[in-house]
Amino acid sequence: MTERILQKATELFITLGFKSVTMDDIASNLGISKKTLYKHFSNKTELVDETTNHMFSIISLGIDEICASDLNPIAEIFEIKNLMMRHLKDEKSSPQYQLQRYYPNIFSSLKKKQFKKMQECTIENIKKGKEQGLYRADLDIDFVTRIYFIGAMGIKDKDYFPLKDFSMSTLTNYFLEYHLRGICSEKGIIELQKQLEKNKTTN
Repeated sequence: MTERILQKATELFITLGFKSVTMDDIASNLGISKKTLYKHFSNKTELVDETTNHMFSIISLGIDEICASDLNPIAEIFEIKNLMMRHLKDEKSSPQYQLQRYYPNIFSSLKKKQFKKMQECTIENIKKGKEQGLYRADLDIDFVTRIYFIGAMGIKDKDYFPLKDFSMSTLTNYFLEYHLRGICSEKGIIELQKQLEKNKTTN
């Protein structure tokens, strides 16, 4: 039952937002009583915390599988992007914004875990890209990993990128191209163009 609750809560929070969804909504969508729901989660804050950790774990496992699949580093970045889009459903409800505003402690904890995961993944990606001649040899890896994380988080700020003007899928594509054009070698730019064309047909 706990797994069912987490799955349904994740779906509702991402689709409708952390603020909008009530415990009544979750119980109703599951076809259970609120009493049953509260047996597993004592309050909404606890459920939000568990839900965000649950989603982080699922996405992290997916990223690990992609990184282990021996793709070239540029293709790897686009595959991770596609994984995120599948799980976060284009983030139409601005879940990061709502989490930051209404559950700041949960947001802060999640952000630290996200940074650690993205840092590990990006460091390996850049090392591999340098070895394969797809990225510039003179890159400062620590700087690039940090600026990449800030950018990836920044495009989710709806004060600067309102949903009415940009879909999350479009923003992510723009950001990845911006990031990769800054770090790719001439050889890498050719591969980037291939990936951009491929993703244009699959999105």
